[in-house]
Amino acid sequence: MERNYGDLLGKVAPKVIRTEAENEKFTRILRDLHRRSASLTHAEKELARLLTMLIEDFETKRYRLPRASGVEALEFLMDQHGLAQKDLVPEFGTPSVVSEVLSGKRDLSKEHIRRLSRRFHVSPELFL
Repeated sequence: MERNYGDLLGKVAPKVIRTEAENEKFTRILRDLHRRSASLTHAEKELARLLTMLIEDFETKRYRLPRASGVEALEFLMDQHGLAQKDLVPEFGTPSVVSEVLSGKRDLSKEHIRRLSRRFHVSPELFL
């Protein structure tokens, strides 16, 4: 017998999540729904969609990462890939340009961003 959506809402009482405890509670309920995903009723699927939106909203606001500058993003990628400045000469043209960009004396150009995004397989927006 399919559970009524209103009955589910009354039982779970979803609301805007404001605390970590509320987030954990709704996450547990959502995990339970996902474990039974093959046998969910239409009402349960709708409840899962609502809980997903509430959890994503809370976590996006609560765990927002600070925005890194283009150079900080590049330095992170260099570190993760074990690269030195000399390894970026193909993207920048000369060692001096690489050095100037990394030291903040020169901005990343559109062409640098395009080449870096292609090299590291990331969105160009990462460097903006």
